[in-house]
Amino acid sequence: MSNQPVHTVTTSADKAKLALAAIAVIAGVVGFYSLAGQTGLVRAAALLGGLVLAVGFAWTSQLGREFIGFAGESVRETRKVVWPTRKEAMQITGVVFAFVVLMAIFLWGTDKLLEAVLYGLILGWR
Repeated sequence: MSNQPVHTVTTSADKAKLALAAIAVIAGVVGFYSLAGQTGLVRAAALLGGLVLAVGFAWTSQLGREFIGFAGESVRETRKVVWPTRKEAMQITGVVFAFVVLMAIFLWGTDKLLEAVLYGLILGWR
């Protein structure tokens, strides 16, 4: 994974575009909830319209284009992943559970030993 420098929005036009994108998302969500009496299709269209408008505004800004490029690269990298089979996933999960149980027993035993040493031998409270 390469270290990419952090980019900030420098031009006021890019800031305005990103602000309009945020407003479009908010408008879509508000439209979705304000159309509670309408059918689900109309409500979903209002939400989807706000999101599409927001993506359109963001696409025209430099930061938006960089983000969309990053998202595309992420999808390509995800397709390269070799996912474990069901059997492998179950075996790995079993190993994790066994390790958790062993650690719980170890920590319980350590706690009881320290309790006996501290309270029984050092403080004499028992």
